[in-house]
Amino acid sequence: MLKKYESILIPLMAVLSGLLLGAVVMLVFGYDPIWGYEELFYTAFGSVKNIGEIFRAVAPLVFTALGFAVASRAGFFNVGLSGQALVGWVFAGWFALANPDMPRPILILGTVIVAMLAGGIAGAIPGFLRAFLGTSEVIVTIMMNYILLYFSNHIIRDVFADELMKNTDSSINVSANASYQTEWLRALTDNSRMNIGIFFALIAVFVIWFLFAKTTLGFEIRAAGLNPTAADYAGMSTKRTIVLSMVISGALAGLGGAVQGLGTFQNVYIQSSNLDIGFNGMSVALLASNSPLGIPFAAFLFGALQVGSSGMVRAQIPPELVNVVTASIIFFIGVKYIFEQLLKSKRFAKGGK
Repeated sequence: MLKKYESILIPLMAVLSGLLLGAVVMLVFGYDPIWGYEELFYTAFGSVKNIGEIFRAVAPLVFTALGFAVASRAGFFNVGLSGQALVGWVFAGWFALANPDMPRPILILGTVIVAMLAGGIAGAIPGFLRAFLGTSEVIVTIMMNYILLYFSNHIIRDVFADELMKNTDSSINVSANASYQTEWLRALTDNSRMNIGIFFALIAVFVIWFLFAKTTLGFEIRAAGLNPTAADYAGMSTKRTIVLSMVISGALAGLGGAVQGLGTFQNVYIQSSNLDIGFNGMSVALLASNSPLGIPFAAFLFGALQVGSSGMVRAQIPPELVNVVTASIIFFIGVKYIFEQLLKSKRFAKGGK
């Protein structure tokens, strides 16, 4: 019975252990963890607007987590999600700014396609290098993050037309036709920044689940990840699968960047560092054990922690401690062997079931 629910129990145990460790850290530094968590969750869920902000934060995390999950299923560790998301944001924003009067459905679709193309190309580079030259995708994607960061900043500062810029570091806002925010969602959530990106994210969850569960390509991705030699022997092209998986991973991250940019900020601006949605998306995917259907729930938890962190200030607790809680959760996911052994011992005690 326990084995049947391990996929749910292990992440749940990791979350509870992370919250407990966070509470211990608060106590060590002289803070009241009960008050801190009370304020955190009250802030996150205490108003319709903040619930809308949670869903606003969830959407880009779902995309980057799905991108990480696709690469992981193929046996790769895509650390370049931040850079891929950024180029998706920049090029989608550029397209939107250059075509402000285009009909809204066409313009929205255009930004989606441009973001996925930009992210897909960025993902294809490390995929190609891994497939044909055997380079480490971890090293290449880490370096690509910085290349894409400075490349994107150059595009904004030196390539964007002057009429598209508000100042040297930031563009003007995109037109209402290109914004992912809508009046009906603002009215529904008390003027929060929740946007149609959340619906795009749910569609992406279904598409990736279908890809893994029902398609030949999904089977080939899993086979290449489990044993590339056996996959080659079975007649599959592992090189093609490697490149395709990284293209899909990058395209999803690129769309996540567009949702973050056109849904939350509605413009493009110079970044001083890599986007946090890339690294947070990796954490979300790890918490969900790379399950497409589990990713929205893990992303919701991270979104709630992000939105609720400001409430900890009222409890005189630094909001950075939320990062400690998040890191603790990921730590316990990383050592999930402990929980697996604990559950295994319980199954053994109950007769091996």
